[in-house]
Amino acid sequence: MPLTSDEDIRALLDEVRTIAMIGASDRPDRPSYRVMEYLQSRGYRVIPVNPQITGEHVHGEFVFRELSQIGEPIDMVDIFRRPMAAGEAVDEAIAAGAKAVWLQIGVINEEAAARAEAAGLKVVMDRCPAIEIPRLGVSMVGGAH
Repeated sequence: MPLTSDEDIRALLDEVRTIAMIGASDRPDRPSYRVMEYLQSRGYRVIPVNPQITGEHVHGEFVFRELSQIGEPIDMVDIFRRPMAAGEAVDEAIAAGAKAVWLQIGVINEEAAARAEAAGLKVVMDRCPAIEIPRLGVSMVGGAH
């Protein structure tokens, strides 16, 4: 079962430091652009992943084509993909050794969530960390660097 209790989600957000964002965008009108900026402002390291803008920079971070290229530990993978494409992103997160996957609001894929959980990853689904952090009073600014 994906994490649903406030306590479990708060604990996850407290322990996470490095987030890979699949579907990160360089367009200010996109939710992923704003969420990445917010997470950085809260002290998280956010590594953007998007094959369409590989090699560019978003909010000062190099954009990777896929998770396997990152080459450093990833605590959580934040997935901004359509539900049908989320399964592939979850499989990449498992292969990359991530500790958790976070499927954004509207990204509901029960099969992918079950695969992640079977592989030992924590799962949050159909929520947004930029909403949950202030709602739960998570205060990490300065703790990640």
